[in-house]
Amino acid sequence: MKTTYLSLLVAAGLLSAGAAQAADEMALAKAKNCLACHAVDKKLVGPSYQDVAKKYTAKDEAMLVEKVIKGSKGAWGPVPMPPNASVTPEEASKLVKWILSLK
Repeated sequence: MKTTYLSLLVAAGLLSAGAAQAADEMALAKAKNCLACHAVDKKLVGPSYQDVAKKYTAKDEAMLVEKVIKGSKGAWGPVPMPPNASVTPEEASKLVKWILSLK
């Protein structure tokens, strides 16, 4: 009984830590103006983050980090994604990992 209770407490702690981390990444995306063109679950100007997660894998992380910082065009249609010089490589990596987790 104690083991089950302890396991449930640990699982709850991990879930709340994961939720807190997701909230941190969402706040970062908002602060860096990513949410002006993207949403988690629907297309706005750019693709939804869930669609990005479906298209790419962890193997694409470095390329996606570069796209976040330098911008891109043609991957999702005619509207280019402008460069975002205010995002550091570390922040871009954090954002990309979060987006890829949204599968």
